[in-house]
Amino acid sequence: MTKSVVKSAERHGISAPSQNPPHLESYLEWLGQKGCSTATQKAYGADLKQFEVFLEERKKTIACPQVITHKDIQAFLAFLFRRNEAKSSMSRKLAAVRSFFRFLQRGGFVMHNEARRVRNPRQEKRHPRVLNVDEIFMLLDARSPGAKSDITVERLHLRNLALAELLYGSGLRISEALALNTEDYHHKSNVLRVMGKGARERLAPLSDTSVAALSAWIEVRRAFAVSGEQALFTGVRGKRLHRREAARIIAGLCRQVGLTFTISPHSLRHSFATHLLIAGADLRSVQELLGHRRLTTTQRYTQVSLEHLVSVYDKAHPRSGCQDSGAG
Repeated sequence: MTKSVVKSAERHGISAPSQNPPHLESYLEWLGQKGCSTATQKAYGADLKQFEVFLEERKKTIACPQVITHKDIQAFLAFLFRRNEAKSSMSRKLAAVRSFFRFLQRGGFVMHNEARRVRNPRQEKRHPRVLNVDEIFMLLDARSPGAKSDITVERLHLRNLALAELLYGSGLRISEALALNTEDYHHKSNVLRVMGKGARERLAPLSDTSVAALSAWIEVRRAFAVSGEQALFTGVRGKRLHRREAARIIAGLCRQVGLTFTISPHSLRHSFATHLLIAGADLRSVQELLGHRRLTTTQRYTQVSLEHLVSVYDKAHPRSGCQDSGAG
């Protein structure tokens, strides 16, 4: 059991189960066979353990899934709501329960998927933070924070810029960028082989600046990577870079260039998509570049780009009503 689940249980005054709930290991193996990422498997596993903790208070357990009703699942969401869980987290946990019951139904452990009777929590309408082009240029042109004599700092700065270039220049998810191996970079064609969600492979084109930044990093990468490490991006200890360190890298670049806010790595992907749409790229092409399975997922970026276009129109068009009136 993960520490986060144990701490969550203790915080709510609930005793955490001493071992994994029944069926969970088989379910996680099933997810792996379906091509779900390791991150998804871990998240769903933690969500189901939390669900088991909640069920114990109701004298139930997923060891006997046939007695669990949609009202139990609704009560679980109500419990999460009272604990001020984000709506996005609540939706993911409901998705985990739905997926788990689908697995149980296929295995003949339950007759019906009770979780399908529960509606998703209504999401807050929040647009992702998007940097404008000037802010992007500032970020990607950041100078090394150390003295030129500090070779280690200089080399790590090359890595940081290469990572930021990929996130913005190719619109990669942070998980996709960190999963890259050196062999995934095709030097001659200037493309990356990317393994996306659901084990869906795609080729991501690289901009000229991305190629230059990657080449600069690869030249010094051997100074960090331990023997046999295949990861394209490594940490100081020579192992594959992890998500928390990547988030600190992007936040550090924001501070270096004097931005009054910090962004997550995913904001660079949002900026990539939004800037393409503003420049006139068609939605289907952006969908392919982002690796989205559904077009509706890509369409959320159109609202951000539309707001930008309306703002430009209001400032520039003589009939918009926002211009200074007067005789001319």
